[in-house]
Amino acid sequence: MPDNAEPASPGSPRGAGLAHFANRLLSALRADDVGALKPYLSQVSLAQGAVLFDVGEDVHTTFFPCFSTMVSLQVITRDGQEIEVASVGREGALGGIVSAGFKPAYGRAVVRIAGDAFTIPTARLEEAKLRSRALSDLFSRYADALIAQMMQAAACNAVHTIDQRCCRWLLSAHDRANDTTLRLTQEALADMLGVQRTTVTAVARALQADGLIRTGRGRIEIIDRSRLERRACECYGQVEAHFHRLLPEVETR
Repeated sequence: MPDNAEPASPGSPRGAGLAHFANRLLSALRADDVGALKPYLSQVSLAQGAVLFDVGEDVHTTFFPCFSTMVSLQVITRDGQEIEVASVGREGALGGIVSAGFKPAYGRAVVRIAGDAFTIPTARLEEAKLRSRALSDLFSRYADALIAQMMQAAACNAVHTIDQRCCRWLLSAHDRANDTTLRLTQEALADMLGVQRTTVTAVARALQADGLIRTGRGRIEIIDRSRLERRACECYGQVEAHFHRLLPEVETR
């Protein structure tokens, strides 16, 4: 567990006993599969900026973000630049999903929107997969959806404008949020998009001038989602459609 991930406090707004359906992937499991995992699930509170695993580290823990918690999967360049290749919220999981863990991580996982999560030792998850074909199938389909998101992000970063990419990211974050306000700084958004903060500031001002968003200190509020969807590139819709084809039982909004 990362140093800045702490067990959830009973006095926290959501309490100490989150139900498994706080994460949509866990919610899609059969009751007997949830029962098999439940003894090994722990609830933690993840702080913004927490590094869940880093490049070259063995991945021994799998994380299931809950509610509006959001984690960024990043590739780190030689000069230290962080480029987001996927984001994971309450619809999914990360750590030991594609590679089954115990192998050096290729990228870094950073908490972008703080909140609660479930954790489970990846070894226990792998044991459960071996015992349940249904559980193994669900996680295999999710792994395919996560890879598709990474592939689409690579194409998006190569051919689409920063304005389109920014809109795509805001839509994805909005899907995972509990309200229209994203607790996110423009600096963090710039880091994820791999551009200068001044570039994101200019895009945010244009979107705000057009009535699509409203920005404030450490927050971005979605005002007109339908117009934001029209302004984004096709990548958002393609990833969402593919996710729902692979995992129709998992809600993303």
